[in-house]
Amino acid sequence: MPQHEQTAGQGKGTVRVGRDGHDTSFSITGARLVDPWNGLDQESDLHVSDKKIIGIGAAPHGFRPVRTIDGRGKILSPGLVDLSARLREPGYQYKASLESEMKAAVAGGVTSLACPPDTDPPLDEPGLVEMLKYRAHNMGLAHLYPLGALTVGLEGEALTEMLELTDAGCVGFAQAHHPIRDTQVLLRALQYAHSYGYTVWLNPSDPWLGGGVMHAGPFASRLGLPGNPVMAETIALHTIIELVASVGCRVHLCRLSSAAGVELVRQARKRGLPLTADVSIDHLHLTDVDVGFFDTAYRLDPPLRAQRDRDALRAGLLDGTIDAICSDHTPVLADAKRLPFGEAEPGAVGLSLLLPLALKWGRESGQSLLQVLDRLTRIPAGIAGLERAPHANPSGLWVGGRADLCLFDPDALWKVTPDTLWGQCANTPWLGHEVQGRVHLTAVGGRIVFER
Repeated sequence: MPQHEQTAGQGKGTVRVGRDGHDTSFSITGARLVDPWNGLDQESDLHVSDKKIIGIGAAPHGFRPVRTIDGRGKILSPGLVDLSARLREPGYQYKASLESEMKAAVAGGVTSLACPPDTDPPLDEPGLVEMLKYRAHNMGLAHLYPLGALTVGLEGEALTEMLELTDAGCVGFAQAHHPIRDTQVLLRALQYAHSYGYTVWLNPSDPWLGGGVMHAGPFASRLGLPGNPVMAETIALHTIIELVASVGCRVHLCRLSSAAGVELVRQARKRGLPLTADVSIDHLHLTDVDVGFFDTAYRLDPPLRAQRDRDALRAGLLDGTIDAICSDHTPVLADAKRLPFGEAEPGAVGLSLLLPLALKWGRESGQSLLQVLDRLTRIPAGIAGLERAPHANPSGLWVGGRADLCLFDPDALWKVTPDTLWGQCANTPWLGHEVQGRVHLTAVGGRIVFER
């Protein structure tokens, strides 16, 4: 695929698409290197050549970089790993394209991402997975790790050929928001996955209780909207936890949203069950009060819950009950958000906002930069098993490691507008807000793919 560049106005920067081109030999000087893999936090230079980091500190003897990049006043970290980004292909290209969202990823410092299987058709056949990975590989942007459908057509009945989907490149299996109506099917899925050591990714929500469009509480009642109760999450969690206790399968819980849910996971992990969990970046900051007067930008799935739930999510992230932060990136057309709140399509874009909003959580929670980046890099990479994926290289900032890098200014302020967001859609509750922290450069496999 020939290389081409796209430069956007308003200071958005440049994305380079394609696997050919320059900037494969460069040095970044004077940056503060922060790496959760080895606990590194120091000011130093870093040198890259032939896809790998070849030196930290002094350059190797005889090394002459094609470019030298001034990193003073900036943070250099491993590239971010996002556990949930809907790229809308195949089937929903009118909402977004693979290329548009992969550009949004690298512009946000995300160098590896997992995409759910709820495409059209779903990712339930090896050919679809291979096609998606092939196209992503040729773009030369972020590394793409698909999740395969747990059941054929995501219909919750027949299990997919997990072995073949894994060989095609899937790192786990999920149903996204599609229910499995028969618990016996879920039990068999966990048993099969456990026998091969696969991870099953489950969204804990009872579809019959969780059909409301807003958190069930006084604000939903005041607005006359059907409520989604916390027990929709906890009942699903009780089922999952009991099955995991019986089978032993490794399960990743996607998008916890409630205080009661966090406590159930906390107790299950104390029992030694092989559970991990994530939270979306929006749920760490927003509550049902923010919906205001039917603002569909806040129509999310799971819904934004009460302040005590938001506080419990933050506490769960601090004590390790919740492992990772993800963007839950979901592009939605403007027309689908202009509908009445109950009819509007849920979802928000987040690839461009994952880093600044995570930094905001860190500042408000008293977390160090190393601790914040741990939830965005090392821990999600471990959950997705990226070190075990085909052709994977050990991550982190160390000599010989794959040069997936994010250089950012943690203090830079910028206003969230459609002109400052990459990607095809701009559906986010943060439009018009000023955020702090901005990516200046992203390298994937030793090649600079984004630069501001």
